[in-house]
Amino acid sequence: MMLDKEFVISEIDPRIYGSFIEQLGRAVYGGIYEPTHPTADENGFRQDVMNLVKQLEVPIIRYPGGNMVSAYNWEDGIGPKENRPRRLELAWSAIETNQVGTNEFIDWSKAVGAEAMMAVNLGTRGIDAARNLLEYCNHPGGTYWSELRREHGYEQPHKIKTWCLGNEMDGPWQIGQKTAHEYGRLAAETGKVMKLADPTIELVSCGSSGSGMPTFPEWEATTLEHTYEFVDYISLHQYYGNRDNDTANYLANTLDMDNFIKTVIATCDYIKAKKRSKKTINLSFDEWNVWFHSNDQDNELEPWSIAPPQLEDVYTFEDAILVGSMINTLLKHSDRIKIACMAQLVNVIAPIMTETGGGIWKQTIFYPYYYTSVYGRGTALNSIVKSPKYDSKDYTDVPYLDSSVVYNEEHEELVIFAVNRHLENTLKVDIDILSFGGLEIVEHVVLENDNVKATNTLHQQQVKPHSEGQSFIEDQKLIGILPKMSWNMIRLRKSN
Repeated sequence: MMLDKEFVISEIDPRIYGSFIEQLGRAVYGGIYEPTHPTADENGFRQDVMNLVKQLEVPIIRYPGGNMVSAYNWEDGIGPKENRPRRLELAWSAIETNQVGTNEFIDWSKAVGAEAMMAVNLGTRGIDAARNLLEYCNHPGGTYWSELRREHGYEQPHKIKTWCLGNEMDGPWQIGQKTAHEYGRLAAETGKVMKLADPTIELVSCGSSGSGMPTFPEWEATTLEHTYEFVDYISLHQYYGNRDNDTANYLANTLDMDNFIKTVIATCDYIKAKKRSKKTINLSFDEWNVWFHSNDQDNELEPWSIAPPQLEDVYTFEDAILVGSMINTLLKHSDRIKIACMAQLVNVIAPIMTETGGGIWKQTIFYPYYYTSVYGRGTALNSIVKSPKYDSKDYTDVPYLDSSVVYNEEHEELVIFAVNRHLENTLKVDIDILSFGGLEIVEHVVLENDNVKATNTLHQQQVKPHSEGQSFIEDQKLIGILPKMSWNMIRLRKSN
């Protein structure tokens, strides 16, 4: 691996380490909010959960959906809690109590140090509901909706900057599914009105629901024909699973993710050229993760219960390795990906799990997310890598070494995040660091386990990192020893 501080990809937008909370399963009720829990604060929020979210340093959190938003009436979640209606939540066949709504979520996101990324309903609703919600949240006062917010105890506006224009609107599972032209027209008019109400906001247009959709990438091209003038980002969603129990193939899925990102960028730039525009549309990868473990279990749940245990994937060691690679892929495209949201944050396909009324624990995927969020701030560098490769069922020429590199000039730190995909062999990596001057190794963190299916529970943490990685500096080169099938963080700092 050859590095140079001039090989700059981009300054990393911290929002690339964002996450997502949806009114789904136990993400909210029993997750972030549980008034009867021993750690609950005066607002009913679990402080043990808040402490772990703060550890992750999550900068932005998308809310309230997700599929749920496409039939959601935001007005149900404001005002006195005793007056809020219970509704059939159609996306996930549950009962929504509306005890947590817009203001409660804003309170919680501020308490954990995150911005809110608000989604509007473009499934069953549209322009009017969106502009009213924006007025309620962002207008200082003197109008119907802003004064109603003040009556509800929020004198100052929430000043939400980033807004999603619906969710996965090409999906047949979506309430209010639309064609590309239908969505494009509605999103453009909604976005126009929202920016009239508050010109300071940023808007995210819906991309395809995943790279495997038959609508992809024509959906992106068609919808952007309508929305290009009004939006700032287009969304990407992607989940992976290892249903065939083929670890080598599973760990290669980031090649698909990389191709997905490149295709969306190319489509955005095609519309830019077609419109003779000087504006560049950036990417919001606002749903990404591993999701497949809980599929069968979810099919057995009884409908119309409150906060059922839905989408509660129990993650394995191999899932954590793939998640580390997915974050590497985001960083390598940080020139265009400015926002990304691991879906989701608590209990629902999440790095953090809780017992209702009980304890809390870190899933395997918590660790690569934590270390990259905390130490992956600064400038993403483009490294020149020569690695041995392998072929798998779906991919050819898969590099055993997958990596991303971040340089934090302010702290004079160089951080290398590296995955060894080899299932049996150690990788010895020679890294040229001559252009950075004298560096010394601060730590080499390793996530490794002989059991690819090892998991974490409340009572047993089988998968957790250690700081005993083998790396050393020799002749202006960093030599990193990456154990078989491992995720690594090597952090260096300017020597005194």
